Amino acid sequence: MKLRRLKRQRSISSEFEKEFAIEMLKSDKLRVTILLGAWIGVFVVMLSLSFTFSEQFQNAFHGKFNQFFSSFVIGSAVTCCALVLELMVIRRLINLEKDSRPLMRYLSALVETSIPTLGLLISTEFLGPVYGLFTPAPMAYAIFIVLSVLRLDFKLCVFTGAVAAVEYLSIAMYGVWISSGTDLEPILIGVPHHILKGALLVGTGVVAGLVTLQIKKRIIASFETVEERNRISRMFGEYVSPAVMDKLLDLKPDLRSENKNVCVMFLDIRNFTHFAEKKHPEEVVTYLESLFEFMIEIINRNNGIINKFLGDGFMAVFGAPLSDGHDSENAVRAAQEILARIREEEERGAILPTKVGIGLHAGEAVTGSIGSALRREYTVIGDVVNLAARIEKLNKQFNSQLLVSEMVSRAAGTEIASAISKGSVKVRGREEGIQIYQLA
Repeated sequence: MKLRRLKRQRSISSEFEKEFAIEMLKSDKLRVTILLGAWIGVFVVMLSLSFTFSEQFQNAFHGKFNQFFSSFVIGSAVTCCALVLELMVIRRLINLEKDSRPLMRYLSALVETSIPTLGLLISTEFLGPVYGLFTPAPMAYAIFIVLSVLRLDFKLCVFTGAVAAVEYLSIAMYGVWISSGTDLEPILIGVPHHILKGALLVGTGVVAGLVTLQIKKRIIASFETVEERNRISRMFGEYVSPAVMDKLLDLKPDLRSENKNVCVMFLDIRNFTHFAEKKHPEEVVTYLESLFEFMIEIINRNNGIINKFLGDGFMAVFGAPLSDGHDSENAVRAAQEILARIREEEERGAILPTKVGIGLHAGEAVTGSIGSALRREYTVIGDVVNLAARIEKLNKQFNSQLLVSEMVSRAAGTEIASAISKGSVKVRGREEGIQIYQLA
């Protein structure tokens, strides 16, 4: 299980990693935009309050509110410039489709998380080292930690929480130290609740990081699911019915090579070479499509798949990748339906007079997805395939249209009650003869 999970992780393409890095930058761009908007909002609210409650502010700041507000304006300008600069850098990286360096991300987190610290320092400068700790400035740390989730990086989230905690505790401990021995309320100069606040900031960073891990895990899982569905669709989408495709997508079969009992059908259109020599290519293609259209539908309806088109015929497989336990019966039924449909289409004048040869054989084969990263296909390999092809060619010898092996005869049962035994027939590539039965 661990090995399979490791292989699954390694299966994530470099293209996805590149796209994911770009999406992380876009997410980071959104985070900085939100921070910029939030800081502008804070500035507007502060400006409104300063005019509405100017007298109360003057009293709170002991007549130094104007100096405080000037410092606040300068700090806000510096903050906005820093965020705008970061936004420009991120946009450039997105346009160049380049990922940001880890050092840059950590430096960015350090600078951003220090913005509330700057507000805290300004507050303590005008309100006093302890009273400044109880302004709204420390609450801004939470905004930066929560928005760090958009970085989609667990370590950065924890780092943001740790920076917030260290910077807050540094200012708090300094304020408590220089205020010790004063007549302030014990709660104001007590150490434990400041340590608890610092611990909460670190904890918030850890929680934000865990949320990030879940988000990334779900994104990667979703990508793997989509890739799996696309892989199955690419491999079978053109060769199986929608019902079978839905079943394949639901079951998500393991398409690695494995031994399976299957029934293989080979179908060949007789005298096709002679026909094609006298027709234009467009006529040849139209003729083939008129035949293959209903043949494919019949194969699909009987739980088979067209594994390969062979120019003037095809190879179909019953029993792989999915089997209903009646593979030979399905193959015989599909072959008989194809022959019946050809007669019907000829009588209607929908197709030119056509004769086909069909051979069926059942047995064990190696099935699975074979190829390389550049090209893969689902295929069936084994003696059962070779023998099915040989049986199909025997139709010319017996002037027949549908021949099956003894294996198919036994498995199909009532489907071949009218079969005519051709006895033991030698086929090319085999020393011993095989029992052949003619159905049409």
